[in-house]
Amino acid sequence: MRLNNKTALVTGSTSNIGRAIALRFATEGAHVIVSGRDRRRGDLVVGEIRSAGGRADFVGADLDGSASASMALASAATIALGGRIDILVNNAGVFPGGPLETIDEASFDRIYAVNVKAPYFLTAAIVPAMVARGDGVIINMGSWIARLGISGTSLYAPTKGAIESLTRAWAAEFGPSGVRVNAISPGVVRASDDEATGRGEQLMAGTPARRSGRPEAIAAAAVYLASDEADFVHGTVIDVDGGRTGVAVTEAS
Repeated sequence: MRLNNKTALVTGSTSNIGRAIALRFATEGAHVIVSGRDRRRGDLVVGEIRSAGGRADFVGADLDGSASASMALASAATIALGGRIDILVNNAGVFPGGPLETIDEASFDRIYAVNVKAPYFLTAAIVPAMVARGDGVIINMGSWIARLGISGTSLYAPTKGAIESLTRAWAAEFGPSGVRVNAISPGVVRASDDEATGRGEQLMAGTPARRSGRPEAIAAAAVYLASDEADFVHGTVIDVDGGRTGVAVTEAS
């Protein structure tokens, strides 16, 4: 119960990593707001949490990058959580890929809106109350692709680089007021072994783990960062990527 009596908003938590974080936070005692565009999937996650004895509510949101959408989610989540948000997880994002010349202006604007502007304005809406209380946690979701060049990711990669830079800037800005800001950088993550095929597995083949990760591994890191165990951790990006960015494995011949 490392998050007992805490409240948490997890964006993009109707599936995969966000879902795993919401489930694990609830297991650790937090009252969780599950958020996303799909109410049906959101209600399923809320149902899982409640059936296990946890506390959760769904708040729908289409985080399109507008300040108004972020403000609306912040307001609705704060009300649903009884007036305060202790933990914010900026997890929602999109991942379009492809060669540079295939990306049109609309796609460019959309990914920056969802991946950078939305968490920026959501944090701006929530962090003042944390600062006023002198306590709070913000966890951003980076990516190993922000630091290791991969063909076809020239649109996605810099959005995650921006998130990791924001993590450090926000830690400097809000840390002295008692708000801890950190990030997690996942490797290739699959929701199940059935999905463990294709290019993602090839990209992880040369790592110490030699396979893709599972959402539960990211959720475990999120619990650590959200808990008091990480009270001396500020502005850090934790790599949970099977060693992808930090280790080169050479197979014996």
